[in-house]
Amino acid sequence: MSDMYANLPMLNCSLENSVLSLSLNNPDMRNALVEDVIESLVKNLARADQDSNVRVVILKGEGKSFCAGGDIKAMRDNSGMFAGESFELKNRYHFGIQEIPRAIEKFQKPIIAQVHGAAIGAGCDLVAMCDLRFASEECKFGETFTKLSLVPGDGGPFFLTRAIGYTKAMEMYLTADLYSAHDMKDYGLLNNVFKSDELGEQVAKVALRIARNAPGAIQLTKEALKQSATSSLDQHLQLMSAFQGVAQRMTDHQRGIEAVLNKKEPTFEGN
Repeated sequence: MSDMYANLPMLNCSLENSVLSLSLNNPDMRNALVEDVIESLVKNLARADQDSNVRVVILKGEGKSFCAGGDIKAMRDNSGMFAGESFELKNRYHFGIQEIPRAIEKFQKPIIAQVHGAAIGAGCDLVAMCDLRFASEECKFGETFTKLSLVPGDGGPFFLTRAIGYTKAMEMYLTADLYSAHDMKDYGLLNNVFKSDELGEQVAKVALRIARNAPGAIQLTKEALKQSATSSLDQHLQLMSAFQGVAQRMTDHQRGIEAVLNKKEPTFEGN
């Protein structure tokens, strides 16, 4: 593993076969999004975006849960990231937990959520921020902010609405109910649900399939899909012609053609 991903607090990192695994490592607090977790996650995403050795990121959690959201005790005590009066607290959100959705939204490479245990509140929103999402059968999901007389200050509605639609997202946030992994697959949040002991292996297979494809084309395709949500047809077609002009003159395009013609698996180098 590259040293550039080592020694960040509350985040385990490993890089293998161009797949970077980032694992929230605060199991005693069910991987609550405390300040060290936020800072470490944002830093590593920025590093990975510029690292040509990284083609895919898997985001997961240590211990029994994926992520339980915010630190309830710190909320009670008005301490840490929840300290201060209203305007100070607003700024703490802006320069704190909201750095996660900003970092993920501008991240150019695929991010896969590998979810086990519980993904609650900001933890559920974190799942929605990822590009692909897989969970184990025992998982529970919930947007429980209103049970605490809170709003989703992490920006979750921006992502969850795009993932599952306005009506279902509204239901989740307003009821604050808990949902099973199979519910979330039916809603469209999850790509697939696996048995607990198969989850890591299955997610790794998906990540490797993506990592073996041309990284330049992967990044351009991800950006195209994101832009399509807010573009007109003409704007989208203009973007696609520009992206195709770039992709079709990359050396990896020729590598792909040669592999198909020779009935071999291509080896892409990212240029």
